[in-house]
Amino acid sequence: MSEIICVTNRKLCRGDFFRRLEEIAQSCVKGVILREKDLTEEEYTALAKEAQKACGEKLIIHTHINTAKLLGIKKIHMPMSTLENMSIDKAYFDEIGASCHSVQEAEKAQRMGCTYITAGHIFATDCKRGLPPRGTEFLKELCEAVSIPVYAIGGIDKENMHLVKEAGAAGACVMSGGMVCENALKFFEDLGR
Repeated sequence: MSEIICVTNRKLCRGDFFRRLEEIAQSCVKGVILREKDLTEEEYTALAKEAQKACGEKLIIHTHINTAKLLGIKKIHMPMSTLENMSIDKAYFDEIGASCHSVQEAEKAQRMGCTYITAGHIFATDCKRGLPPRGTEFLKELCEAVSIPVYAIGGIDKENMHLVKEAGAAGACVMSGGMVCENALKFFEDLGR
């Protein structure tokens, strides 16, 4: 079974966002990255407090280090450009993830103490409409370049998940599917097989 991380986008969510987070957290996902980039830090913190109730230990804070510390959350994920320009208390966090788009970024993320990285976008996706996907050969190169887990992101579904595994990734990150599916438990179970 492949590891899966859900990435949120409340604007895509069908139905109640926090109910959806509860369903996702009850599934086989390894974590839930609360990636709501349109919010101020204050708004994000308020959302994260509610998301923490829904997700518990599976919640991963995106970018907002102060929010993570305020809520006692020891998992953080950041864009590589942000990670390079911030000072992170590595002793505080159990998990530090970074979004990488090249082998060089992946190697740097590992040197900076990241415990995992996301790599993308691997397949065509509406989230990156008009941008060509990097493909599974890129994913394979990146997986071979680092010793930390790599999670593919971008256009991943149960039809192409086997290609992610074959490239050497630990698993995948999924946004759209997890936000719009009718049954989160079934969706993630099918994807992880």
